[in-house]
Amino acid sequence: MEKINRKINWIKYIIVLIITISIFATAILVSNKLTNKKIDTVQNMEDRMFIDILSLETQFDLLEDLACENITENSMLSQQLKDISEKLAYMEESLGVKDLEVIKLKRRYSLLQIKDILLMKKISKKCDLNPIFILYFYSNDKEECIDCKKQGYVLTKIAKDYPNLRIYSFDYNLDLSVLKTLITSKNIQDKKGILPILLLEDETFYGFTSIEKLSKLLPEIEKEIKEEEILKEDENEKK
Repeated sequence: MEKINRKINWIKYIIVLIITISIFATAILVSNKLTNKKIDTVQNMEDRMFIDILSLETQFDLLEDLACENITENSMLSQQLKDISEKLAYMEESLGVKDLEVIKLKRRYSLLQIKDILLMKKISKKCDLNPIFILYFYSNDKEECIDCKKQGYVLTKIAKDYPNLRIYSFDYNLDLSVLKTLITSKNIQDKKGILPILLLEDETFYGFTSIEKLSKLLPEIEKEIKEEEILKEDENEKK
């Protein structure tokens, strides 16, 4: 009887072992399948980003030669830049901020943003447009920039309230010479505890800038712009 019980126990152990192995094998298969799917998704995202970047670079050249009467809101590139930014954020989340491919794409995106700033300033002057520019400098290091994520939410909200607002975001620590030149040209102080940084027109704000503060500043800037537009119209009428 004892031998029979031992035999039954061994059979139970073997069944439990088989079930356990089956569960682990199924989990590994599912995990591998999800990982492969994620890799494919990231690869497709990367391919689309390269196409979007090439498309934007071509649009920059076309817009430079476009007559003022043909320039509309649809011809501005803010939405395309926003789309690329969202794809880049997805890749940062999927591959990590230190991934070499992510850093490479971030450099290309930063170059596009700087090119867009220069183009918009040129078009604004040529066609009497008055977009409002915000340059936002952040860090992916949470210890270096505790409020960067919160600042991003504020800028997303404020962008919806001000259609003429053009927001450009840059990784302050990105190894890119033209970005370093931009930072130097804007006289941004290089010291600890300064991030996030906002450049709103000619004014620099170090540390977190609340939505209340921006909501007070932007109407004043819009008012100044409108007053300048009225003065220009009066001067043109006198001529």
